[in-house]
Amino acid sequence: MSTTPPSPDAPGAGREPNAADGRWLARACELAALCPPSETAFSVGAVIVAADGTELADGYSRQSDPHDHAEEAALAKLPSQDPRLTTATIYSSLEPCAKRASRPRPCAQLIAESGLRRVVTAWIEPDTFVPNANGTKALEAAHVAVVTMPEYAAAAQSPNQHLL
Repeated sequence: MSTTPPSPDAPGAGREPNAADGRWLARACELAALCPPSETAFSVGAVIVAADGTELADGYSRQSDPHDHAEEAALAKLPSQDPRLTTATIYSSLEPCAKRASRPRPCAQLIAESGLRRVVTAWIEPDTFVPNANGTKALEAAHVAVVTMPEYAAAAQSPNQHLL
């Protein structure tokens, strides 16, 4: 029996939620609550999970720098081009950014360059700071499967009520 996980492009493997997705997305939403509040940025949590269900790294917005995004903070905790990332999933409480003012590379680009091929998110980024952010579109153009689980949007929005 093969232990190789299915390709994210295999039917149901990458583009549909699986049994563990809700648990990990809930954890990402919990991490968002740890963010120092900001009037100019959303509070976001992210968790990177290996294909075998092992947590590889987590992060949240402004974790160690006022400009950190959650996905960026989580990816920074792993070696560049870690081979486990090609079969891992990143869970983010908010759609990864495709545009940003504070750093040269947005999270969608960082995710694609890392080798990650699957993203699960709770909430599509509103136009509050970046009109037509389209992180999902940027990720899909880079052949990254994106799954949105809107049933977790309220949990993702909770630490951001002051911005909504």
